[in-house]
Amino acid sequence: MSRNLVRPFFPIAPTSYTQTYMNEIVRSFSVYLQQVQQPGEGRNTTIVLTKLQTDDFNLEIGTLFQQDGFVKIAQGNTPHVRGLSGTSAVGTVTVTTT
Repeated sequence: MSRNLVRPFFPIAPTSYTQTYMNEIVRSFSVYLQQVQQPGEGRNTTIVLTKLQTDDFNLEIGTLFQQDGFVKIAQGNTPHVRGLSGTSAVGTVTVTTT
């Protein structure tokens, strides 16, 4: 296993049904499911990320996304909004000299 997980013990089936055997099977599957659902360590030599979202909208904290060619990590206190452009108008100014 690549995540250094201890493999759960799956007992050999007895010739006839026993409640003890079924309890051990259920326990082993419970341990396995818990291990699979927990995030683990990662160490990679190469990685290719495709179709990364371009902002952090609806992303879980810790999820990678890209913005302006940079890979970023979604954080709860640092928003990266969709669409970084804006326009505005000030009005007109009249200057009179005497």
